[in-house]
Amino acid sequence: MTTAAIVLAILAAFVLGLAIGAVVRGKRRRRQRPQQHGPTVADLVHEVVQSGHNGVVVLGEFGDVLLYNTRAAELGVVTDNRVDSSARTTAERVARTGVTEQVDLTPQVPQAGRAPQAVLGEVRRLLDGFTVIDVADQSDTVRLEATRRDFVANVSHELKTPVGAMALLAEALLDYVDDPAEVHRFAGKILDESNRLGRLVNELISLSRLQGAERLPELQTVKVDEVVHEALHRAALAAESHRITMTTDEDSGLTVDGDHSLLVTALANLLDNAIAYSPEGSGVSISRRESGGYVEIAVTDRGIGIAREHQERVFERFYRVDKARSRATGGTGLGLAIVKHVAANHGGSVRLWSQQGTGSTFTIRIPAVPVQPPAPVQLAEHEGAL
Repeated sequence: MTTAAIVLAILAAFVLGLAIGAVVRGKRRRRQRPQQHGPTVADLVHEVVQSGHNGVVVLGEFGDVLLYNTRAAELGVVTDNRVDSSARTTAERVARTGVTEQVDLTPQVPQAGRAPQAVLGEVRRLLDGFTVIDVADQSDTVRLEATRRDFVANVSHELKTPVGAMALLAEALLDYVDDPAEVHRFAGKILDESNRLGRLVNELISLSRLQGAERLPELQTVKVDEVVHEALHRAALAAESHRITMTTDEDSGLTVDGDHSLLVTALANLLDNAIAYSPEGSGVSISRRESGGYVEIAVTDRGIGIAREHQERVFERFYRVDKARSRATGGTGLGLAIVKHVAANHGGSVRLWSQQGTGSTFTIRIPAVPVQPPAPVQLAEHEGAL
């Protein structure tokens, strides 16, 4: 073989090797799965199901649990990999008819340490006899509706009482029109009931305003001492009629960002409450201080006190510890609720300490206005020269 033939043979073998290598690499690339970057669609779907606020349960055609998330177990729909019997019966019916149904899945026995729930499920048919149950906790909605019904019922009752009383008193007044003494007596009672009705309407308006029906005014710097003095002035007549002595500490110079009128109303409500539940001849005191960046205004009485089981609820609307005593003193049952919302709308809170037979202390805590350090004195150039 000549030299040229050898060179051509080598070149041909090299080209053939390149071609075979390219074919092999192509087949190998086709056999290899493309490299994944990030989560797959299946990963995302699984995460959506597991992180959802609602419970999700997927059932097979025989009612067996194929998939469920943690929320479904928390709501009691799935226990030990078995679905609630009501949900399973509904799912079997939906699988046959294809009609979506609602089912009440509220646990019959409340779980330990948790409030009773209101759980509602929606059962839908999927493909080939599979079904999915979408479970939602409706507890907050049910509680809100119950609160609304109670509020409407309480308002209706509270309004009906003075209105009915005034109607009866007016009839009695007409019967004794020729007796000046009786006319004077019944007229005084009518005045008392009308004042009570007026207080109730005003406090309902205030409470509605505080709960967001009306925008609060722009907050301004309020002097705490002025709030205390005005609240004491408002409560002076009630204190005098009950022979209650009101005392207070020295002016503090403290300030808060707030609404002056609302803060006076809240503090006056606490004073009225303390006076109403204190024995005649006792004392009610107000103190104020700054603690941890908050201004604290405390109203202390030496009255009958509040039992521990009532202390959590005294700030609820229309809640009364002693209904007979509250009606006798003309209370509306809204005063402490207003105090709570005034404090909350100022970024603060109200707390209670009480012991039966000893008395009670209600403390309003409002963020204090930080004290600005005095500006440094600028010296003239010639004064600073040496």
